[in-house]
Amino acid sequence: MNLQFDIIEILKVTMVLFAVIDVIGSIPVILSLKQKVGEINPAKASWVSLGIMLSFLFVGHAILDVIGISVADFAIAGSILLFIVAFEMILGIQISKDSMPATASVVPLAFPLIAGTGTLTTLLSIRAEYNLLSIIIGIIINVIVVFIVLKYLSKIEKWLGAGGIAILKKVFGIILLALAIKLFRKYTGF
Repeated sequence: MNLQFDIIEILKVTMVLFAVIDVIGSIPVILSLKQKVGEINPAKASWVSLGIMLSFLFVGHAILDVIGISVADFAIAGSILLFIVAFEMILGIQISKDSMPATASVVPLAFPLIAGTGTLTTLLSIRAEYNLLSIIIGIIINVIVVFIVLKYLSKIEKWLGAGGIAILKKVFGIILLALAIKLFRKYTGF
């Protein structure tokens, strides 16, 4: 296990994960979830996300191998889910009818929104390229950012206003759709 401290590598991993987790872009989705289920527990969502990401970092390949799923299969499934979420954001419709108020901080917030298939697939990909310590620190930094955003969600909501949230939702819906297409194309060859 390579556990060297490399600040440049930590910054690279942190930025890659920040882009994939996209907690800032997820603010409209989180606000929508908050409106449906009431309060969200920032600490619970953050801890569960951290646990999922660290667990998948260490045993992700093994889990997928045991059930006979390749990283490509996992990524394609993730891209399809991202398509659905993006369409909901862009068109202002609700495709999924599943709502679990008691566990909203875990499902769908911690998984699949924060520690979703894109994040988990990215962790598998960067594991071969970056130092394990850098990845762990990058995960922790991103979870801290997620916690801060969730903790101050009401203030962010007031600052953005209804119009700002609507615009952000459409813009990030299109960005999310583009990311879904990119992920789908990468693993299907289209």
